[in-house]
Amino acid sequence: MSALLRRSVLLLLATYLAGAAVMGSAQNYPTKPVRVITAGAGTFHDIVTRQLGQRLSERWGQPVVVENQPAAALTIGTGIAARSTHDGYTLLMSDRSALTVAPHLYKSLQFDPVKDFSPITLTARAPSVLVAHPSVPAATLLEFLDYVKRQPGQIDFAAGGVGTASHVANEMLKNLTGINLVNIHYKGGAAATLAIMSGEVKAGSGLVANVLPHVRAGKLRAYAVTSRNRFAGAPDIPTADEAGLPGMETDFWIGMLAPARTPATLVGRLNREMIEILQTPDLQAALLKQGAESAFGTPDQFAAFIRSETLKWGKVIKDAGIKPE
Repeated sequence: MSALLRRSVLLLLATYLAGAAVMGSAQNYPTKPVRVITAGAGTFHDIVTRQLGQRLSERWGQPVVVENQPAAALTIGTGIAARSTHDGYTLLMSDRSALTVAPHLYKSLQFDPVKDFSPITLTARAPSVLVAHPSVPAATLLEFLDYVKRQPGQIDFAAGGVGTASHVANEMLKNLTGINLVNIHYKGGAAATLAIMSGEVKAGSGLVANVLPHVRAGKLRAYAVTSRNRFAGAPDIPTADEAGLPGMETDFWIGMLAPARTPATLVGRLNREMIEILQTPDLQAALLKQGAESAFGTPDQFAAFIRSETLKWGKVIKDAGIKPE
């Protein structure tokens, strides 16, 4: 056997053995605890991750350990996950802010949202709701927009901080309608919602879980949910499209990812198992209590979704001239 042929045979054998090892590791996975990095304890991300993790742990017979990282738009935790070993034992539950908004705001991120991750699947989407203080003399979304247009630069909108879901939603509303609104930033979505309830500001948007109880209590007026479809937990609130404002789609979403170069067979297995769980009635009911609905698809679909969301929010941020504080 010539030296060249010998090298070719050895290369083929090495490739075969590597592939067999990957297949074997995917079939036996997991053989030890799996870590899932996400945002701080008690957050939407944390609650959903624990719900999903509990069910995965029951299937696998191995603990799923949720590791909470400081909020900071989840950029710290996302950076840690990006630098982790790509063996399936470190996963990440990240979100729209970290993966598609932060890259347009911060130059020194410790990760590349496209190059550093293997997307697994979307897991949940939570719509925002456009709301106003009950004193605002407008019963519908179009009446409200007319009310704001007649007072350019005089109507304050609450936002939960620069680059947050409520902030970029306000800016998208501004872009789509041409209204001249003023963003007033608070420390988080809950504080922004309280500011609207008190009448300190006239309006804003907030995640359905934050605002819906106050809408039901008559302390806020809801104009529309900013999602493609009506929210199952509040079917009486129309979508922005139904209310006369097409294109106003600003769902807040979270999804599961693995570090880049995680074996495709393992990513595929994780995708299938998570989707099976996300389709169970008990988990869907648990998500609904958090103001969210399950969302899922293939890894390729999630990767394409991240790219499209990055383009969408990049344009909103550029047009609005948003800069980090």
